[in-house]
Amino acid sequence: MPTSAPYGSWQSPISGDLAAGGTLRLSALSIQLDGDDIYWSEPRPREQGRSVILRRRADGTVETVTPPGFNARTTVHEYGGGAFAVAGGVVVFANYADQRLYRHKPGETPQPITPPLPLRYADLGIDLRRRRVLAVREDHRDAGREPVNALVSVRLDGDAEGGTLLAEGADFYAAPRLSPDGGRLAWVEWRHPNMPWDGTDLYVAPVQADGSLGEGQHIAGGPTESVIIPDWSPWGALHFVSDRDGWWNLYRWRDGGLDALWPAEAEFGVPLWSLGVSTYGFLSENRLATLSIERGVSRLGVLDTAARTFTPIDTPYTDMASLRATPGRVVFAAASPRQTPRIVQWTPATGAFETLREPAPVSIDPRYLSEPEVIEFPTSGDRTAFGFYYPPTNPDYTSPPDERPPLIVISHGGPTGATSARLDLGTQFWTSRGFGVLDVNYGGSTGYGTAYRRRLNGQWGIVDTEDCIAGARYLAGQGRVDPDRLVIRGGSAGGYTTLCALTFHDVFKAGASHFGVSDLAGLDDPGHKFESRYNHSLIGGPDVAARLYVARSPIHHTERLNCPMIFFQGLEDRVVPPNQSERMVDALRAKGIPVAYVPFEGEQHGFRRAENIKRALEAELYFYARVFDIDLAEAIEPVAIENLPD
Repeated sequence: MPTSAPYGSWQSPISGDLAAGGTLRLSALSIQLDGDDIYWSEPRPREQGRSVILRRRADGTVETVTPPGFNARTTVHEYGGGAFAVAGGVVVFANYADQRLYRHKPGETPQPITPPLPLRYADLGIDLRRRRVLAVREDHRDAGREPVNALVSVRLDGDAEGGTLLAEGADFYAAPRLSPDGGRLAWVEWRHPNMPWDGTDLYVAPVQADGSLGEGQHIAGGPTESVIIPDWSPWGALHFVSDRDGWWNLYRWRDGGLDALWPAEAEFGVPLWSLGVSTYGFLSENRLATLSIERGVSRLGVLDTAARTFTPIDTPYTDMASLRATPGRVVFAAASPRQTPRIVQWTPATGAFETLREPAPVSIDPRYLSEPEVIEFPTSGDRTAFGFYYPPTNPDYTSPPDERPPLIVISHGGPTGATSARLDLGTQFWTSRGFGVLDVNYGGSTGYGTAYRRRLNGQWGIVDTEDCIAGARYLAGQGRVDPDRLVIRGGSAGGYTTLCALTFHDVFKAGASHFGVSDLAGLDDPGHKFESRYNHSLIGGPDVAARLYVARSPIHHTERLNCPMIFFQGLEDRVVPPNQSERMVDALRAKGIPVAYVPFEGEQHGFRRAENIKRALEAELYFYARVFDIDLAEAIEPVAIENLPD
């Protein structure tokens, strides 16, 4: 018989320990194929957050390739991606501690092949013919200016110079992809102030006898066309994703001609926050396995470019990434509302799905899991926004009559990004205790076409905030949540949205900022080159920056902030430095508003260590319990809350 207890006070089997160990992002499960072997990287929160490479042999045995003391993670753009490559049984990876490239034959000791210089490498590929690695390099040797990005080749047997330049001059590079015959190299580049989802250019250049590149040919792209994820088929045709027609769709360049392969209101690409992204692969000369996103949900499909047909494949998954394919098999990372992220193999001939690896397996009675409900709701400007609502779910409890649950609204990071319908134990941590959770894909999110993504241009801090408020009001108006216990939380750009909602509006009663932006001017940091002009599209260019930065920065309007807040911050964060949180904490402290601050030594932008992820979850729960006078069913280490009356 369920126990009657107030929402928020329920005891849950989803502990902070369990949630911390199961917190994985699909983008962290980067996959590579090498003959019959499958390699992938996965984070280990319980090993100080290090990333390791694993191998699955054809006989099904799985082994950890990366030895203790190494961490396969790159910090190019600060977000990394494409940190390893494999060919012929040889692995090359970027090591986090020194950012050098290492050549590694599994079972042996990794050997450095780049010098101990402030150079970073990402989006790696191995050119076996020429015994070299192709990479995006970020050069930090001149501390007085922005890092210099370029395409380089690095000799596999060791390169004392740190690489030979192949292409330079643009501000950013991505996806150096060698044609099957080794005769041509394709890549993507872009320039300030664009981000890769604003506008990029795709080039192809011949590879000369000495390995250098001949004159590049412009294939597609421009200042307002985002071209991403180029790849060659084994038969020599170059494929890529472009949003030239309003959606990230697939195109093919062959014999000098350009074909739109399947125009659709679906996204076959994702924003390049991380490098090394792959959303399609080749089953035959005319058949591609693809991943796409439709209304926020991932889909697997097979595109026949000869017959011009697209066949959706039914899967048990709602979130998929990092697809690799060869004739006869497709491997990708996947998750669903009841399944944590895993490595999956699909066999087209039989239609069978096989889980090859579940990095963070959990055993939870499904009755404790809240199923996401896709919702669409009206927002400002007679527009529609989207989200996933997770109702409170716990079979052991029922709520008192007429009580409605508190609601936690999540504003995702990016802001050019998206949330998805998948099993996130961090979300279930809340719902199994009696909180409702609304995960919002506000205007500016990806997965809904270019026009929706560009809603945020010039409107950051406005559209995203209004959409989060509209979602909360929509659920409160339906009587599904308590309008007097609305909470908003978010990390990074989502933390900025959280701070804007609490500073410029009076809807939410409490909030949590995880390494959130409080001062927009602080983001124009040439040391963090990747996002140093991001505000030009999100807020405005230099002609309006001084005025709008002040107008939209919460730190300049703390007199309007009057509800309790808790802040979490990594002290080694280069993207959103600690002073962004600490200045807000000081302002709230001075105003006498309840405030808590939880800093973490050794953490960067996003928390990777299990003990810190656990502490952040439990501290936030403790904070809300004190603010809303909820008697918790479990003992939690207290967090110091200043200015909170007894």
